[in-house]
Formats: sequence, C-alpha cells, structure tokens
Amino acid sequence: MLSRRRFLGHAALQSAAALGLSCISLPSRATGARSFNDAMALPKAALGQLGRVPAIVIGTGYGGAVTALRLAEAGVPVVMLEMGRLWTQPGSDGKVFTKTLAPDGRAMWFKDKTEAPLKTFLGLDVINKKIPRYAGVLDRVNYDEMSVYVGRGVGGGSLVNGAMAVTPARWYFEEMLPGVNASEMYGTYFPRANAQLGVNQVDPAWFETAACYRYARVSRAAASQSGFKTVFVPSVYNAKYMEAEQANTVPRSALGQEVIYGNNAGKLSLDKTYLADAVGTGRVTIYTLHEVRRIEQQSNGDYLLTVRQIDEVGNVLGSFQVSCGKLFLGAGSLGTTELLVRARDTGTLPKLSTQVGQGWGHNGNVMTARANHLWNPTGAVQSTMPAMGINDWANPANPVFAEITPLPTGFENWISMYLAITRNPERGHFEYDAATDTAKLRWTRAQNTITVNSAKMMFDKINRQQGTGYRTDLFGGGKVFADDFCYHPLGGCVLDVATDNIGRVNGYKGLYVTDSALIPGSIGVNPFVTITALAERNIERVLAQDFA
Repeated sequence: MLSRRRFLGHAALQSAAALGLSCISLPSRATGARSFNDAMALPKAALGQLGRVPAIVIGTGYGGAVTALRLAEAGVPVVMLEMGRLWTQPGSDGKVFTKTLAPDGRAMWFKDKTEAPLKTFLGLDVINKKIPRYAGVLDRVNYDEMSVYVGRGVGGGSLVNGAMAVTPARWYFEEMLPGVNASEMYGTYFPRANAQLGVNQVDPAWFETAACYRYARVSRAAASQSGFKTVFVPSVYNAKYMEAEQANTVPRSALGQEVIYGNNAGKLSLDKTYLADAVGTGRVTIYTLHEVRRIEQQSNGDYLLTVRQIDEVGNVLGSFQVSCGKLFLGAGSLGTTELLVRARDTGTLPKLSTQVGQGWGHNGNVMTARANHLWNPTGAVQSTMPAMGINDWANPANPVFAEITPLPTGFENWISMYLAITRNPERGHFEYDAATDTAKLRWTRAQNTITVNSAKMMFDKINRQQGTGYRTDLFGGGKVFADDFCYHPLGGCVLDVATDNIGRVNGYKGLYVTDSALIPGSIGVNPFVTITALAERNIERVLAQDFA
C-alpha cells in the first residue's frame, strides 16, 4: 500500500516535471495536504538565493538517496544537487524513456551518437545511432583505456541498471570491508535496504514456462551440463508486472526492449522509493541540472559550493554559490572522487589525504557471448531484466559470478550473452588534469588480464561441453571479451582508508562520502544493494554521533 509520504513525494516529482521546474520539493503546508493539487504547489527558490543550509547531499543515487531520507526523518532540512534531469514527464511520443533499439536524445548524456556496449551485429555498424545532443539518461565516461557507464538523472544508476539486487557472499564482504560488522550488515542493514528498495523475485514456476526467459533457461542448461550452478537473482523490477507483460495485459517495458536507456514501467528506481519518501517528508529539496564544480571550506568550518546550472540542451544558465554545515558526497565512484581530487589538487581542500583517488576497480566486469546451435533458440522476445546468474564465486581458484543477460533484438538470434563479475585485485587511481579541470582514471588494459582469463576459463568449459563457440561480431575488431568498459565502478575514496569507519573524510569535519566510492574496487555481485545497506549503516551512526 502506498504510504502518504510516498504519495506526496510522487506528486512532487511528477508535478515538478510537468511544470518544467528544476527545483523539486513539498511546500511546508503540503505535509498536511488533503489532495493531489495541494501537493503540486511547489516552491521555486533559486539555489543562489538559499545562502546557508544545514546539509547538502551531492547526487541522487543510492548512497545520496539513503542519506537524504534518513537526515530528513531526523528533522534535518536537506538540499540535494543533481547534475542530471528529472525523468518523470513523457516526451512527445508519450514515453519518458526511449527503447534500446530506437534511441533519440533522451538516450545519452550530451553525445552525438549512442555508445552502447555492443558495437556491431553480424559485423555491421547497425547498433549505435546518431542522436541530438541532450541531457540524456545514460553516460559513457571515456578514459584512456577504460570506459564507465553511469546514470544521469534523479535516481542515478537506478534509472539505467538491470535491477539485479544481489547481496554479496558474506565471506567476501568480510574480506573486502573488514572494518564493518558483518553480523549487523546481514542482520539489519541488508534487510532494511532490500525492504526499502522493493526487492522481489520472479515466481520460479512461472519462470519455467515464460517465453521471455527462454534465453536464461538455455544458458542455465549449458552451465549445468558443464558443472556450474545457477541461482535465481532478486530484482527491483516488479515481477508481477512482468508476468502481466508476458500476458499482454499491460504496456511492455522489460519485454519491450527497454533497459539501458531507462524503463517506462515495472522498475522500482529510486525516484519511486527512497527519493519519493525523502521528498515526501517535506524536508528535502532536489535541484536538477545543477553540477557542483568547486568545494572549499570557509573559515567558520562551513563548506562553500560553486554550482553550475544548465538546461536540457547544455546551455549554461548561471553559476551560484551555496554553503552548508554538513556536506555528503553521493555523486558515485567517479563523481565523488573527481570532486575530492580536484579540491585537493587545486588547494581548496588541501588537507585531503593522498589516499583520495586510490583504490578504484571495475568489480571485475567483462562481457562475452556464445553462439548456440540452431536447434537451441533463445527466443525472439527476451526480458531485459536478468533473473538468473551462474554462481561459481566459491571456486577458490577462479571465482566468477556471471549474469545471464538478454540480447533483445526482437528476433531469434541464438545468442547467449553474459556479464561476468570476476575477482580482480588490480586497482586504478585518479589524477587531476589541470588542462581539462577533470580527474583522469589511470587504468591499463593489461590490468584486465585476470578478469578476461577468469571469464575465459568458465566459458571455454561451457563451449567445450556444448560444442559451441564465441560470437566475434558484437564487440568490434573480432573481440570475444569486451573488457574496455564497466557497469560497476567502485572505490576512489575507500572506507577506513580515505575516510574513517563511517565515511567521514579524513582531515575535514562535517564532510562525508556516502556512495560506491567507499567500496574498495570489488564486491563480487551487482553492487547497489551493498551501497544502499552501507549507506544505511553509516548515516545511522553519523546521525547518532554528529547530530546529537
């Protein structure tokens, strides 16, 4: 049942988009609103008019959303700054998001052409399309030898991920974050995160006959026959909605080729859960298309932020300053790290540790695809929400967790595709580049060797057993392992290294990291549940210790 708080938050998010506002909040009287129209009466205060506020959260992804909600529940007014736009208002086609195979400007963040994970199909350049430059929902941030996919908009990565809500193996969590009490995490914070995120699972009986998961059953059989175990994975996509999609009783989203550029239905992205609840408290205001460019500490200990506002086609509307007593960085592994590296190396936060910018990893990501026999089709209609993975993470010599992913072309393609997560101890780091005023990731393709070899061992075995081979026509240049991009950026401001045990940045009181930058490069599964649960743990302690 929809709570009153969430109802009000949804109303504010919907009406802000309808009115074309870059400021999303409930007026104080809306906390006592009796109707939808009452909740639509939104304030329009420009950021530059605020002066000083108690707390600012940069970013509206998992860590930032958790932090804003819990601060607001504790009575703290919160300003959230988001560089992307709000994705709740349909475009001229009646859809908020565009299909994967029919992209337009909504697809990507200020690109002239889409940059999808697949480069070609049957060797033809038919995947990526020219698009107008626009503040689209997906960004591919390209460094010298690694590219990183990130979500742009209110909800961050939750808008563009595959919704796989996986809790990591406890033994590996303990190894990667030894300073965090695992009993508390698995007894309290993981369950809290799963409940708030709306994690659910497909019905196993329905799965066995659903045409949209034939591709997963084909991969499951191949894995099982090769000695590998498969597991169902939880999701924040509404399983009952997907059943209705299969029955053609609701508009199709997961079954309508929607995923990397957003889902128009079914997915419980953060704007429908944590962020709706946060705005519904009446204490959270979100400013969209506002990018923080500079952080400095004032003589009284407050933090002064310089923020650039743009419109949806990239025009700069102005630059503003706002200060706060407490500053929480939730801009993601790339965004949070860049803000801090820039502040340290330009001298605005000179006491930042040399550990800031270190410990980055791609969670061992690599993609590959196998060609099945003609008598083993994978299905013309494929759910874009993975429901199963090959779990060989307990293998002491070669741990791999491989998502069984779709290739939703709309026609039979006989392809089994995977996003493998491997255990790669290699780490990258960020360096400030004064010429571009950005932080550059230092990572070499040679550092992917362990990742590629681990995935190759698993899928070579499956191919030998099945008498199949790899597809060479998907990733460009005849490659069979796509190791030049990742979906799971982690690290850059590692917990207990660049911060203390609850995310306080070393050297600066009132400055916190609350997102994936805290996780040291690897967690063994899709990371967003871990990011959410860790943020729940940290903000609970911050509130108890720093706001008492």
